[in-house]
Amino acid sequence: MTATLPDAIRTQAYIDGEFVDALDGATFDSFAPATGEVIAKVAACSEADVDRAVAAARAAFNKGEWSRIAPGDRKAVLFKFADLIEQHAEELIITEAIDAGKPIVDCRGFDLPDIINTIRWYAEAADKVFGKTSPTGSDHVGLIVREPVGVVGGVLPWNFPMAMLAWKLAPALATGNSVVIKPPELASLTTLRLAELATEAGIPAGVFNVVPGLGHIAGKALGLHMDVDMVSFTGSTEVGRAFLRYSADSNLKGIVLECGGKSPQIVMADCSDKLEEVAADLAEAAFFNAGQNCSAGSRILVHSSIKDDFVAALAVEADKRTVGDPTDESTVIGALIEPSALERVLGYIEQAKADGARIVTGGERVLAETGGYFAGATVIDEVTPQMSVAREEIFGPVVSVLSFDDVDEALALANDTPYGLAATVWSKDIDVALRTARSVRAGTVAVNGYSEGDIGTPFGGYKMSGFGGRDNGLEALEQYTEVKTIWITLH
Repeated sequence: MTATLPDAIRTQAYIDGEFVDALDGATFDSFAPATGEVIAKVAACSEADVDRAVAAARAAFNKGEWSRIAPGDRKAVLFKFADLIEQHAEELIITEAIDAGKPIVDCRGFDLPDIINTIRWYAEAADKVFGKTSPTGSDHVGLIVREPVGVVGGVLPWNFPMAMLAWKLAPALATGNSVVIKPPELASLTTLRLAELATEAGIPAGVFNVVPGLGHIAGKALGLHMDVDMVSFTGSTEVGRAFLRYSADSNLKGIVLECGGKSPQIVMADCSDKLEEVAADLAEAAFFNAGQNCSAGSRILVHSSIKDDFVAALAVEADKRTVGDPTDESTVIGALIEPSALERVLGYIEQAKADGARIVTGGERVLAETGGYFAGATVIDEVTPQMSVAREEIFGPVVSVLSFDDVDEALALANDTPYGLAATVWSKDIDVALRTARSVRAGTVAVNGYSEGDIGTPFGGYKMSGFGGRDNGLEALEQYTEVKTIWITLH
């Protein structure tokens, strides 16, 4: 690789304002996806370590140095936290690129700016959450107020470690909660460094704790803990189901899930004169972060009259995307996260071939000599709705193209999935575009350009793509609070 990890990297758990080893001294190996080499040994937290972190979070919450201070004071500290992240930007960018195999240009252009913007946005919102009074008679006053939930657990995915941390951490801290974060075992390093910077910014000890470890141990312990009031999880639908069970088996803690997707991208016939533009947009939707994105546009539905021309344009866009060393500024597609991910992606491609689909471009492992887990951008044509590549989440740089003959057929194909996270509609007819957008069963539907919205718009899914709430927007701020009624009798 063209860069190495910064000297400031931390690998211990972060509990009550200090870096500490796991109580039993256990560690796990962290690998660089681009080389397959061990880059760090990270503390492997057990149930006992989670107990210790939750106890610190509860003590800090009860003490009130963060939970009961004026919202404006929390805002000032969060702004300082964002400033410190900005000052350490290059260190965090390099760490994320190496640890998660993400192109450094994406870490610099999206991930780092996103975490800074998210923290500042929720910092600014911290003192703008208002309560209400209820309509009463003259002898009563009814106050409806919002209070922090208490101890919030956050369980993060490996595909966007910094960005997803911010989506959960910022609104939880802005509303006065204490948090215990279980970072992804496949990419833990930036979360640990950010916890250190949070303390430097003035967030009190115990308010932001990090327990790295394996999901079935540390994540499960957090989900089952009787003193955790809420868990926000981003990851697979399978693991999301487990967190609902953990809640039922423990204290009925609040659960917010953002899970998988199989997002349809619909291209209407009236886009025939702009196929290059549409292909460029939907290639980005499919191949950004090597397709390791829950809202990836991995399923393109194109009107049959323009399908062949669109596929040709899409293949040209796919072939433009350089696969390589994530720390190289010219790399567009980095490494898949681990060997099993590469095996899964290649398996879907082979199954598509067996099912009768046509590989237009890509479809193979590349750069095997590096020891890394690389696959090229892959376009698959002649896909039918029953094929696994059209129905299942692949989580790799693979896009399937299906055709339709009218809007009703497009909607039937788009909604023929257990997922409902995101979608895109391309049409020059705004009436058609809006009617289609309203009919697609998904949490975010973009029109004439792939997007998940921005920090001000809630993000989450219908059906098996989500449960219990949303990330982003004021909606996320509210879900980290409890609603309380105070009923006053006047004498």
